[in-house]
Amino acid sequence: MNRRAGNAGPSLSTLAFVESPVQLLNVLEWAHTHALGTVPGAQAAGAAPAAPGPSVPPQLRRTASGDAPRTGPDLTVVVLSPTDPMTRGQLRRMADLARDEGYEVRWEEARGGTTAPFHTIGSLAGPLRRADRIVMGDPFSRYVQLLLTITRARDLVVVDDGTATMEFVAQLARGERLVRWHRKGGRPGPRDLLFAPVSSSARRRLTPSAGRRVEVFSSMPVEEAPDGVTVTANDFGWTRARFGPPRITKGADMVGTSLVETGVVDGDRYVAAVHALARAHGADRYFAHRRESTEKLHRLATETGLEIVRPDLPLELIARRGPIGRTILSFPSTVVHTLPLALAGTGVRIAVCDIDPAWLTEHASPRAQGFLSGVTGTAKDVHRLAAVAPA
Repeated sequence: MNRRAGNAGPSLSTLAFVESPVQLLNVLEWAHTHALGTVPGAQAAGAAPAAPGPSVPPQLRRTASGDAPRTGPDLTVVVLSPTDPMTRGQLRRMADLARDEGYEVRWEEARGGTTAPFHTIGSLAGPLRRADRIVMGDPFSRYVQLLLTITRARDLVVVDDGTATMEFVAQLARGERLVRWHRKGGRPGPRDLLFAPVSSSARRRLTPSAGRRVEVFSSMPVEEAPDGVTVTANDFGWTRARFGPPRITKGADMVGTSLVETGVVDGDRYVAAVHALARAHGADRYFAHRRESTEKLHRLATETGLEIVRPDLPLELIARRGPIGRTILSFPSTVVHTLPLALAGTGVRIAVCDIDPAWLTEHASPRAQGFLSGVTGTAKDVHRLAAVAPA
């Protein structure tokens, strides 16, 4: 396995496909790590933020008035917009940040009706065939897999989409079909069987060959990458350069998870665990995951007394911007890997609570417990908590 970070190469036309705010954040981190051009007047790493205008936070202002276009390789970010309002809102804020960095952003209503996918794929066919490099945030996405059948690009890059990146690399190394970890172990449905040829084609295209280079850009532990895959470490340098350092409060904050919504953890058990964890550590705020249901969040607020916060940006940026608690409590998720990097040097402690096997639903994947334990066990610079006893 080759782990490096260097310049991405001269004069390459790059098309990036994102479907979530975190994917777009990691495209910006990838571009920063590979030095895809510079914006004149941009804030350098470690520099103080520019003075804010009358109503715009300093971290979200353009770096300079009338900046010249970015020099260097061309990058166009294509947002394959979902329908969820919270995700769309975060994506729009992230799209603004990408434009502030000098990149072109193309917003596609990719799920806006039965004919939307045909219009989206048709309009992207030309750019896909012309692109020298494709960057994607979710290789498990059927949309992305379908788009991969069109491109002729010789450079393919997978940026982090959370813990799923670990599973993607492992499946690619073992030559397995691409299946999200929380669905693995179940029988393929009719749609899975229908889409199988496209998924197989995508897996072949994501396998390095003499004429095709594949890079994985990740903050997650990647231990079994296939031969020929370049693994580049994401250290959240762009986030640290553009945001913070944050003001640290004395209390504790909690980070939510969508394990209930994905059918892995029982809802009653989850609410009880959050209540016990918040009471034990004195947490007063709960940062909701963008996929958490309104009903569950209302129940959490009612039964635990926590203030529910719906972030308008990925948590790495929210935490870096501050204010943030001196301790951040989380269950096994991507943030136990990303927050220590984004908050490096701030003194904030990340504490992760293990998932008790008794919390799992009967529909959970047979390997859910092992996967979640691995997410926690491989995280660096975190404090591991035993599963809490429900109140």
